[in-house]
Amino acid sequence: MNKDQALGLLLFLGSAVGAVLYLWLVFFSPWQMLVLQITAFFAVGFILFILGWIGYTLATTPPPKPIEEIEKELESSKEELPPPPSTQETVTAESGEKKS
Repeated sequence: MNKDQALGLLLFLGSAVGAVLYLWLVFFSPWQMLVLQITAFFAVGFILFILGWIGYTLATTPPPKPIEEIEKELESSKEELPPPPSTQETVTAESGEKKS
């Protein structure tokens, strides 16, 4: 058994033990209500954390440039580029001769 398989087996067994323990805590322990309250608190807290993270990201990310500004930049960059070589006259690398 290689290292990845051993880690996978450990994760599987850990999750199975955790599920059985949670089953006992929720249905058979004297702390049923407390376990459910803690579970609900963390579940709702996690969802609210994700929503807060999304909100923070939206609030702090600068807005994208308008498309008109991007088009102007592309046009100005095209003007700065030299024209492409003519396809009529190309020099082959092997012979050094011009093709017409």
